Amino acid sequence: MKMIKNTFLFLPGISELKEKNIWKNGINNWNDFLSANKIKGISTPKKEGYNYLIKEAKENLFADNINYFYTLLSLKHQWRLYDELKENICFLDIETSDNNRDITIIGLFDGVETKMLVNGINLYRENFINAINNFSMIVTFNGTSFDIPKIEKYFSTKINIPHIDLRHVLSKLGHKGGLKAIEKDLGIKRRKEVSLFNGHNAIDAWKMWKSTGDRSYLELLIMYNEEDVINLKQLAEYAVPKLWEKTSKNTMRTI
Repeated sequence: MKMIKNTFLFLPGISELKEKNIWKNGINNWNDFLSANKIKGISTPKKEGYNYLIKEAKENLFADNINYFYTLLSLKHQWRLYDELKENICFLDIETSDNNRDITIIGLFDGVETKMLVNGINLYRENFINAINNFSMIVTFNGTSFDIPKIEKYFSTKINIPHIDLRHVLSKLGHKGGLKAIEKDLGIKRRKEVSLFNGHNAIDAWKMWKSTGDRSYLELLIMYNEEDVINLKQLAEYAVPKLWEKTSKNTMRTI
């Protein structure tokens, strides 16, 4: 399943409703669109313009020019790139100090291994930028409002790669509340050492590490952040296909 190839939202004037109407007319994907002589509700001159844009999209996808879609596809629809990019995704989560003054940890997970950037140890602008530039997409929970703006301000940089905020994806599926509550609803468990840990505990653990130098506090905080980023993958693998199923239901001949 390559959802981006079924997507027409990047075409000027195509809303979610109009996209569904295209699907209902048997135009499931870009190739269907290009091969159709006429499409109900789209004039011939407009279709010719759309044909050009779809061919351009195909060329950019073939060339792995993902920035093309970052600029054309709105943030709330970038989850449709997940299947195309899932082999090169960074699941990201940050921890902060009291009152969110500083970033204490940035956790990165590539689906296999975690990388922890810790304030005062290896959390430097160059380290972060070098790491994040290796990925084609970022997945967060509430990262649109918190993690990404915080990182951009902290490092005086701009992150211009596709981003899925699972908070909004899960909300569309009826899952409300914070990350831990949704994990519990879906039966996702954490290691017992941090099963009751929350954001306030994370701040306290950082304070204790800084005041005592006792590394056990830092290791606990790292474990907590690792659970965050690792569980983001499980949530994405559940939520993205579910949202696509909901979005395309009763509109396509085959999915």
